[in-house]
Amino acid sequence: MSRTIFCTYYKREAPGLDFVPYPGAIGQRVFAEISKEAWAAWLAHQTMLINENRLSPRDPAHRAFLEAELQKFLFSGDAEKPAGYVAPEGA
Repeated sequence: MSRTIFCTYYKREAPGLDFVPYPGAIGQRVFAEISKEAWAAWLAHQTMLINENRLSPRDPAHRAFLEAELQKFLFSGDAEKPAGYVAPEGA
């Protein structure tokens, strides 16, 4: 049986994640407050950030940047696309 949570990203009841997706307190907050759909939106945004900014998840500075962006995207609503980003045609 899936968990239902109030998703702070979409501001509605939605199915919650099945596991804590990120370490530490941030991961616990994501698990408690973010729906599967919102997490999928973050993963797509994160992929775009990694590709557009040529980030390496192995680099500690890049991981710190992605963690800050995760918090902005999911909890503040003020995440932005990278400078000069052009969406692919048909997207």
